[in-house]
Amino acid sequence: MRVLAAMSGGVDSAVAAARAVEAGHDVTGVHLALSAKPGTLRTGSRGCCTIEDSHDARRAADLLDIPFYVWDFAERFTEEVVETFVGEYAAGRTPNPCVTCNEKIKFEALLEKAVALGFDAVCTGHYARLVLVDDAPELRRSADEGKDQSYVLASLTPEQLRHAMFPLGGSRKPEVRAEAERRGLPVASKPDSHDICFIPDGDTKSFLDDRIGQSPGELVDAETGAVLGHHTGVHGFTVGQRKGLGIDAPAPDGRPRYVLSLEPVSGTVTVGSAEELKVDRIDADRPIWPDGRPLAGPTECVAQVRAHGGTAPAVAEC
Repeated sequence: MRVLAAMSGGVDSAVAAARAVEAGHDVTGVHLALSAKPGTLRTGSRGCCTIEDSHDARRAADLLDIPFYVWDFAERFTEEVVETFVGEYAAGRTPNPCVTCNEKIKFEALLEKAVALGFDAVCTGHYARLVLVDDAPELRRSADEGKDQSYVLASLTPEQLRHAMFPLGGSRKPEVRAEAERRGLPVASKPDSHDICFIPDGDTKSFLDDRIGQSPGELVDAETGAVLGHHTGVHGFTVGQRKGLGIDAPAPDGRPRYVLSLEPVSGTVTVGSAEELKVDRIDADRPIWPDGRPLAGPTECVAQVRAHGGTAPAVAEC
């Protein structure tokens, strides 16, 4: 099988590519250039997709003796990921850019090009598993619960999953690092990337201020309606936030306040107690059915609402 290995420059994608080679596939490595000015992206463990990462990916490909290319997806990344990120914050929502990147870049733009060039699958270093259920691909959690990335892949369609390979799904991160060391891969001890790769200094609020602009508003108590403070833009907050609210006085009961809701038109940030954050219903859109068939009725399941959050028992229905 002809396999295109997406090589970020980290240890996970390098080992995934090595396993694809070892499995007998005809593998080609590719690194995605996602910034027109890669020097503005963080280096080391504070991001990904830098010039340093492209060099690391090339060295790993050389060691594996596979062809290697760099594909420029900077324009599409800006449009699909960065601009969407800014737009979601302006609308009072808190996006996860990694979900958008996986959906729109790695498994839409990249996969489209790969298939057009005759590749059968795209191989990545994601910690997730794929199994076939009635000939339909089903995404499942990784064996390493601490590194599981099925959450950020949940928006992939069945057709995209048919052309995906996740060789690390059954492994744990320490095993992957040990394997990289045994194989002599130069990225064996490279730190994991984290945070948002396209925000150079990690200051999300300043990044958004520059693109959205400041729009003053009020912090309002949900119970009394009292104005507790002022802010320079709802994009500086997220539902569930406790720290950095800019409220001087504590709640009457001494307990912390949390952001309950954001209203970008009026600029109102409503705050209240932890109890008021609790919900028993979530309405979602864009359902994806791995087997192509919607739910026939209420179905018991577990729900996860953020990448590093836990799961909760739920009932799904459409």
